[in-house]
Amino acid sequence: MLDPKVFKAYDVRGIYPDELDEEGAYAIGRAYAEHFEPRKIAVGWDMRLSSPAMAAAAIRGAAEAGVDVLELGMVGTEMLYFAVGDLGLDGGIEVTASHNPKEYTGMKIVRRGALPVGGESGLLEIRDRAMAGFDTPQGQTPGRVEKYDVWPGFVERVLSFVDVGAIRPLRVVVDAANGMAGAMLPPVLERLPVEAVRCFFEPDGTFPNHEPNPLLPENREFIVRKTLDERADLGVAFDGDADRCFFVDDTGEFVPGDFVTALLAESILEKEPGAKVIYDLRASWAVPETVERAGGVPLVNRVGHAFIKHRMRQEDAAFAGEVSGHYYFRDFSQADSGVVPFLLMLELGSKKGRKLSEILRPFRERYFITGELNTPVADVPLKLQELKERFGREGEVSHLDGISIDADDWHMNVRPSNTEPLLRLNLEARSRELMERKRDEVLDAIRS
Repeated sequence: MLDPKVFKAYDVRGIYPDELDEEGAYAIGRAYAEHFEPRKIAVGWDMRLSSPAMAAAAIRGAAEAGVDVLELGMVGTEMLYFAVGDLGLDGGIEVTASHNPKEYTGMKIVRRGALPVGGESGLLEIRDRAMAGFDTPQGQTPGRVEKYDVWPGFVERVLSFVDVGAIRPLRVVVDAANGMAGAMLPPVLERLPVEAVRCFFEPDGTFPNHEPNPLLPENREFIVRKTLDERADLGVAFDGDADRCFFVDDTGEFVPGDFVTALLAESILEKEPGAKVIYDLRASWAVPETVERAGGVPLVNRVGHAFIKHRMRQEDAAFAGEVSGHYYFRDFSQADSGVVPFLLMLELGSKKGRKLSEILRPFRERYFITGELNTPVADVPLKLQELKERFGREGEVSHLDGISIDADDWHMNVRPSNTEPLLRLNLEARSRELMERKRDEVLDAIRS
């Protein structure tokens, strides 16, 4: 089964087996091999119940098209990125549906250099080939499939981002949500002096405790409560394939992705003064202002990992962060990692010797952000035009991604969703009162 709608802007995702099954996985593996003609790729998979069989089918498809495959086994998405980048492979496939509910399956596909394959970079061609079906391979020598252990190299690489000797014995609550972080973190944690309270570390594709999507407040209730109960220095929650992590401070307050980006940027710039840092246009002023104060060069970019990874290469940027919890590192194949930000946050808290809530206080007193507010709308282009006409006079207008308006004391971005008729609002002001007033004005205009 292969429903064409499983091909999204950035990856493949659908319900197993109704929208995507092993036959579909075989077709995608083979179409990928025929379209990009790689010589050697890596394939890994997450802890979902369908993932081993889906990965086996994708491997068979690629191998029958003559491609050699390194089988990584059950690994997090960033471990696949690491293998492709570090071993100089031509590409790779991670069978995962990331943070989606348990009935989903999917794939994140990359080319050489761990560059993502998305709607604008080959995924639609793969879709068309996979949907068209295949002849029996005639005289094609199948590729070799061999198992490869990426773990030792991965652990060394992520630890290389921090000075392990500088990390103090902090008490940290870690919620792996029965996802890949439960497998990936133990070999890293055993090298650190931290006291980790390990929660839901057994990889289990039925997600018996809660869905592995920390962006939803109901999935954060546990980490907030547990961090307070344990009187921990901080809490960290990972999504299903563990390429994103989300932080809670010692008072149980969630740390927005833009504030995390600002802190991580500061920590990277201490090690590489003057470096370029990319941030997405939804982010708080906390990001560019912190980067400039730390002597770096802030560069604003449109949302989406394909665009950010491309820009990182263009600019040779050391680091990039997105509000959604994706953090990218040049020395990690320009790819996103969930483990590296976790380590950097431990190092940062240790070096500053202050509680995370204290480190964040200047941000929380100076920057007032709405977070992302989604509203279904009937006619997206018409509504964006209305917003431009209504608020465009108040500041500078940009169309890099949806519509952005920058005034002296407030700014906003409103952008359409890639997948549904929604508008996403992110707004910030220099005072809470102004933020609430502008937020209500803009939401009224969107909903009217």
